[in-house]
Amino acid sequence: MVETVSFGTRQPMVGNDSDMRSVIEALDEPTILVRGRRIELANAAACNVLGQGIEGRDVRLAIRHPQALDLILAHQPGEIDLKGIGELGRSWRLHIKKVGGSVLVRMLDRSAATSTERMRVDFVANASHELRTPLAAVIGYAETLADGSDLSDELRSSFSRTIGDEAQRMLRIIEDLMSLSRLEADRFVKPTEAVRITEVIDVAISNTGFAANAHQCRVVAKVPGELPELLGDFDQLVQLFENLLSNAVRYGCGAGGCEIRISATADGDFVRIAVVDDGPGIPREHLPRLTERFYRVDSARSRNSGGTGLGLSIVKHIVERHRGSLEIGSEIGKGTTVVVRLPTRS
Repeated sequence: MVETVSFGTRQPMVGNDSDMRSVIEALDEPTILVRGRRIELANAAACNVLGQGIEGRDVRLAIRHPQALDLILAHQPGEIDLKGIGELGRSWRLHIKKVGGSVLVRMLDRSAATSTERMRVDFVANASHELRTPLAAVIGYAETLADGSDLSDELRSSFSRTIGDEAQRMLRIIEDLMSLSRLEADRFVKPTEAVRITEVIDVAISNTGFAANAHQCRVVAKVPGELPELLGDFDQLVQLFENLLSNAVRYGCGAGGCEIRISATADGDFVRIAVVDDGPGIPREHLPRLTERFYRVDSARSRNSGGTGLGLSIVKHIVERHRGSLEIGSEIGKGTTVVVRLPTRS
């Protein structure tokens, strides 16, 4: 049997067409009313997704999904999740209900929820991987030390240092994960502490001094003392700029004698703080993803330098909690500039 899709004159609806149209147009989500096989009414949102001029046409031309069509054409109430309608990869949940002799189909956009769930799953997988790698090293070297009675003192010392280093790496990852958890819990709580940015930057520079010296790197600050106060969380802001300076030292200091510059200026109702290095730079395609958890431009280099892959994600969350903005610009061979704008107390 050959099934055909026909186009013809619309059959009259049961009920007041004008009233039903008003109800459907009042809905924000894409909504259509189907009688038989024809779309009797479609609101503006549905036309934007399914195509203009769909009223009076066969529903099978608008929704090309066998399971959804089975419910709609059988006038069966139900819900179904599907993709492939509208933008590529966009997720929808169709709510199908009977209204008299017709069927009301509402389309709820599930793209954000699907994306969030995918990020959660990826995060758990990445966190497990990041912790499993150093843990495997700790277990392996510990077992070797326990079983290897013929190991030299030099080898034992080397294995012990490796165990210590890998344990410290796990501790850093766990501490950063806890920081992210606290930040997410407080993201809607506006900070209330009066903070001087000069003090924040002084502490951040002091905290990164050891790493800077180890890389033979000089941190140069240009921060005027008369800048307006911020309304913020002092410890979080120190963590923010400590992370930015640590990243600049790790990845922006390729050779001895390099310089990291941090400056702050008043910018209307904001204070603008910039951290600049003259390192190798970051390829453009990586820039939009730098604040993702565990995202690494160079995985091997990041791990060898002691990075957890969470530093810029923490920075982004702190900036968002302080109602500020974050910009990262970089050019291969010319270094990287990170600009943070934070609102003042006024």
